[in-house]
Amino acid sequence: MALTDRTRAPQRAGEQLVEMAWDPITRIIGNLGIYTKIDFANRRVAECHATSSLFRGYSVFMKGKDPRDAGFITSRICGICGDNHTTCSVYAQNMAYGIKTPPLGEDIINLGEAAEYMFDHTLFQDNLVFVDFCEAMVKATNPSVLQRAQRTAAPNAEIHGYRTIAEIMEAFNPFEGEVYKQALQVSRTTREMFCLMEGRHVHPSTVYPGGVGTMPEPSLFTDYLSRLISIIDFVKQAVAMNDDVFDFFYEALPGYEEVGRRRVLLGCWGAWQDPDVVDYRYENMTRWGRAMNVTPGVVVDGQLVTTDLVDINLGIRILLGSSYYEDWVNEDPFVTHDPLGNPVDMRHPWNQTTLPVPQKRDFENKYSWVMSPRWYDKRTGENLALDTGGGPFARLYVTALAGLVDTPYVKATGSSVRISLPRGDRLPETTLEWRIPQWSNAIERDRARAYFIAYAAAMSLHFLERAMERVRGGDVKVFQDFTVPDEGIGCGFHEAVRGVLSHHLVIKDKKIANYHPYPPTPWNASPRDIHGVPGPYEDAVQDMPIFEENGPDDFKGVDIMRAVRSFDPCLPCGVHMYLGNGTVLKKLHSPTFGASHG
Repeated sequence: MALTDRTRAPQRAGEQLVEMAWDPITRIIGNLGIYTKIDFANRRVAECHATSSLFRGYSVFMKGKDPRDAGFITSRICGICGDNHTTCSVYAQNMAYGIKTPPLGEDIINLGEAAEYMFDHTLFQDNLVFVDFCEAMVKATNPSVLQRAQRTAAPNAEIHGYRTIAEIMEAFNPFEGEVYKQALQVSRTTREMFCLMEGRHVHPSTVYPGGVGTMPEPSLFTDYLSRLISIIDFVKQAVAMNDDVFDFFYEALPGYEEVGRRRVLLGCWGAWQDPDVVDYRYENMTRWGRAMNVTPGVVVDGQLVTTDLVDINLGIRILLGSSYYEDWVNEDPFVTHDPLGNPVDMRHPWNQTTLPVPQKRDFENKYSWVMSPRWYDKRTGENLALDTGGGPFARLYVTALAGLVDTPYVKATGSSVRISLPRGDRLPETTLEWRIPQWSNAIERDRARAYFIAYAAAMSLHFLERAMERVRGGDVKVFQDFTVPDEGIGCGFHEAVRGVLSHHLVIKDKKIANYHPYPPTPWNASPRDIHGVPGPYEDAVQDMPIFEENGPDDFKGVDIMRAVRSFDPCLPCGVHMYLGNGTVLKKLHSPTFGASHG
């Protein structure tokens, strides 16, 4: 779509405002558009709105369905991370049915989800995000930075083999760069690892409530292990290359920490259940949530507010404001109290009724199909616009602060996460350490992604060792029988690739009475809520400085793209840029070869 009229906002003295929009920016749950007013005189983004122009309606047509179908249906929400939805739905169903997955079944699911993180983060980081940092893009947007990169030695050259920062950038050039092509092969290998455990990608065929249908033969785990070891050196090199490039950007462009920067408001719902602790009972959710191998939690201004999944669940609020829906506060609630007797708010997903009202986009009123999930901070009474940091940033930040994860390969210290990787084909055994950074910004979101690939690889070794020990001991049960109750409620908490994922289920008469999945995109892409609070994309882009050297006529918006993409808003597939008169100024990216889109 294109804007039909050029309009200029009222300008203050010294401003040079130009309206610019990128729509679509990615293919997500709907279509994401970023609409801005850029002040070229002061090199800043004066205003930003994030829009989504497509209504999906899963919460509407899930009603009346057999709850056992929920995982298969909701996996179709996304053609990229559908398995995360299946897993989260299974967690919610296990709670509603009063069952638990056998330990080996949990190990198999954990191995599948770990492979998914490695697959998706590698594909996104190296084949999509790094297009914005590659030699060709930097040459087109900041030629002086590229010249400096050509003169700057890469500190970790002995690990990754590239002599200068510019050589690393060149290795990420689309379709031609060495690392770009290596990453595609690694993505293939990690997808094979996933399919070994969950049957097929991206809609699993072997993951069900109560367990899995995967046959736990010894060759299953050795086939996974051989593939894992084959990519270990690439993972180590990727961390080193990311550190070199991102540290260079801070040095080459003083003030670049402000690109995509926002207040530290992070949410993580936890990942990888501990089979020896989890029983899926809501009454025990605090305990088994804290035993997860990525710790759930909320961070506000650098402080860990909670690691309690019960608190996290009860704090979720779905606000409207600038989204195309009617309020449901006059509807009857589905759940008045949780199983512990705590009152459940009418704006909680258990009580939500989706009432769509299509209408013309109006940035002064309603302009997006995305609702505005918020988290109620009972300490202050604020409804916080949490973000996921693209997934890895929040996961590492919460886990580091909580200090609860302590495995042979990953340990949280209270201020960092230490990750130990074994020897590969060329590089020795390596310990990486992700430390809590000073800022929540574009670069740190992107940096965390490389470290979390290493985290997932390390945890895979732990899950493999545990699974093979169970099989050697004769524990091969992977499925638990169950019956669907007449009535029940459940909630599942998981980390989709891009961050927080929850599924909320209400069963009546053995059918789904209400079902609401909340993936990371609504949290990150939400519009201004009823209180006028902008969503994370809007907040991260609005008021940020512009470092691109081009003027309005050939402006590519690379700083804005880096800020938005740092949140990993699904796979970027097409980026168009529009001026206010409806002219397509520049097409920056074409659909990436071999990438599947949701």
